[in-house]
Amino acid sequence: MVFVSVTRLRIRSWRFMPGFAIAALRTRAQVRAAEGFLAGSLLPDDERTFWTMTLWRDQAAMRRYMTNGAHLKAMPKLMIWCDEASIVHWEQDDAVAPDWTEADRRMRAEGRPSKVHNPSSRHGDLSYAAPRTTGAVAMPATGAQSGRD
Repeated sequence: MVFVSVTRLRIRSWRFMPGFAIAALRTRAQVRAAEGFLAGSLLPDDERTFWTMTLWRDQAAMRRYMTNGAHLKAMPKLMIWCDEASIVHWEQDDAVAPDWTEADRRMRAEGRPSKVHNPSSRHGDLSYAAPRTTGAVAMPATGAQSGRD
């Protein structure tokens, strides 16, 4: 089984974009080298919104990544930077990334909002606009760290 994690973040103001961009570059480097990371993708959407999709060997590998390094340092800032944030996880049989339409469907059906200090009116019920589905940037694993034999 492969563990899939999808996040959606909307940065509430342009003034937070420089800090977010730096944190995103650092966490991207961290995830690509993380043990158990198989593949991923970043989808820049409209209105300062960003989706991530990561595929992991298992949930434990994703949790180790999430609770360490650059990601751990960025998480508290997201409560200030974002007015919408949500996450969804699931397991699937293969390491083929689902398309963004499926990620959006799962987010609305099974996802949950994350804590933000200044939520928009769409935050709690995940009533955001449908994401664009093109323009994603691949995040391949950097090699042996993926944990696949």
